[in-house]
Amino acid sequence: MIFMKKEERAEAIILELKKKYPRVPKLFLNHNTPSQMLCAIILSAQSTDAQVNAVTEKLFKKYKTVDDFANAKKSELEKEIFSTGFYKNKAKNVISCFKKIKIDFGGKIPKTMKDLITLPGVGRKTANLVLLSMGEIVGIAVDTHVLRLSKRFGLSSEKNADKIEQDLIKIYNKKYWPMINKLFISHGRAICMAKKPFCSKCFLNKKGLCPRFGVVDFL
Repeated sequence: MIFMKKEERAEAIILELKKKYPRVPKLFLNHNTPSQMLCAIILSAQSTDAQVNAVTEKLFKKYKTVDDFANAKKSELEKEIFSTGFYKNKAKNVISCFKKIKIDFGGKIPKTMKDLITLPGVGRKTANLVLLSMGEIVGIAVDTHVLRLSKRFGLSSEKNADKIEQDLIKIYNKKYWPMINKLFISHGRAICMAKKPFCSKCFLNKKGLCPRFGVVDFL
């Protein structure tokens, strides 16, 4: 049995993940403009990045700017994003979001958490990803992978994404915040999958860093 401080183990985990997945993009969603980036993140809710990228490959030939999205016809946009799921609500949010950006923020995507979360379809996860893409680090984007792995790694026992974010912020030095989402996603897709994690192949287990295999935190 291995005894480690939670903060030390958390740092060891992120450093091992960084070594294993050295070339990970800031965002797994394809885009060419800031407006497309925001739209893609909104569409990614309850969908996979691969599915969103398949949809936006065609979608983003038509929509590029704040005005393009703000002036979109809801019925057309619904058809164009249908396969991402929850298409009616997403189309409504996308159009409303960019209309608000146009009216309230002079046509520019806000650069603060306070302003971003006032936009339709934008919660803390989306806002954190947008800010990260802009080079602003104010928090940690908690998606399904980060939520799942945070529990499995014993870094949080919370079920709410915002509370998990706060737990991770307390544990991790700020220099690691930009890495957490993309590295947890990479590991969650490759090994620590939702239904059947490949624990026998996990390098974190071999290093004695996963609580499922004998590591114990102490204060």
